[in-house]
Amino acid sequence: MKCILVALFLVSALTSCQDVVPGAGPLTDAILSDAGKSPEELHRNDATVYEVVDVDNRSASLISAYSKTTLSKRLGMGGRPESATVGIGDRLVVSIFEAGADGLFSTSKSKAAKISVVVQPDGKAAIPYVGEVRFAGLTLEQARRAIVEALKGKAVEPDVIVTSLDTASRNVTVTGAVNAASVVPLSLAGEKLTDVITKAGGVRGETYDTFVTVTRGNKSGTVLMSALIDNPTENIWVQSGDEITLVRDPRQFTVLGAVKSNKRQAFGSRDLSLIEALGMSRGGNDLATDAEGVFVFRYEEAEIAASLLGRSRYEAMLKKGMRPDSHGRVPLVYRLDMSRPDSLLVGQTFPVNNRDIIYVSRHLTTDISKFFGIVGQPLRVANTGAIAMHRAADLGN
Repeated sequence: MKCILVALFLVSALTSCQDVVPGAGPLTDAILSDAGKSPEELHRNDATVYEVVDVDNRSASLISAYSKTTLSKRLGMGGRPESATVGIGDRLVVSIFEAGADGLFSTSKSKAAKISVVVQPDGKAAIPYVGEVRFAGLTLEQARRAIVEALKGKAVEPDVIVTSLDTASRNVTVTGAVNAASVVPLSLAGEKLTDVITKAGGVRGETYDTFVTVTRGNKSGTVLMSALIDNPTENIWVQSGDEITLVRDPRQFTVLGAVKSNKRQAFGSRDLSLIEALGMSRGGNDLATDAEGVFVFRYEEAEIAASLLGRSRYEAMLKKGMRPDSHGRVPLVYRLDMSRPDSLLVGQTFPVNNRDIIYVSRHLTTDISKFFGIVGQPLRVANTGAIAMHRAADLGN
């Protein structure tokens, strides 16, 4: 009978110690069991809906490749702009040459005339003896040919040169952590992202702590300035109307749970892998760490989430209540199983992002040990008291 009671006590301890023992964060099973469930399924209206993705070669490679092509591929911003065209507000000089001295634009001193025009809101500008000419949407060469054609029969063997003085219609705005925030005009040859940042005085802080956001219409993309320099494919051609914002935001990540040092860490001047980030926190506690429960909590890009989960699963999670943040990113939790022999190799290729939370779950046995420590203390006190009473009784006899 005594053995049965002991067995029942142990089973009760194993199943209930999580509820009565203080713990530093959830256990691995709790994180996995809540994943993929709606607030209704969790019986918590305020629950954040998330999904868990294993860190393996596929996920690590996909995330690493994606982070190197944020602007050039995800937003389709990488192509060289088409030939520059005249736009509203542009200032032009139209030079008209004639073969004879008695032409419309000729004088005794010159057989040419220079006419300055500004393209009006209707896209047109007036040329003497020609009338209004549509410039907006034309290249300089197309505008030249249009004027020559209009002058035929009026001027003496006319020829025309159209020169651009000011390109008010082809400007980009550069603001934020630059030395001279400004509106930068684009040349006819076009500029790349680093070109316009340089024209705005260059980056004010360290390149590895400065994020560059390009907004084009209803699309936007963000990349580190250092990545922009290191990866030429991200140095995209800018287009008229682009808004470029630089923000200095020192990159940081936080490590919590069963590790030797719970704290926020700075990236410094280099990118970090998950293994390197764990190493900076002096690794896990051998006696407390659950090797199968190393997690990265992150709001991930929607395109990455859809690729990792599959389109059908991703859509199902959205219907369950997985909500994007203000930047369109969705909550994902990555799990690295350190009990697998290849985990150290995979972890070296999995990149840590700014503001990631790395959580190392404790092992269940840690809670069991705490439980026995808690329930054992009063038992030890009672046992000590009982021994003292027996001794006192023996002395009295």
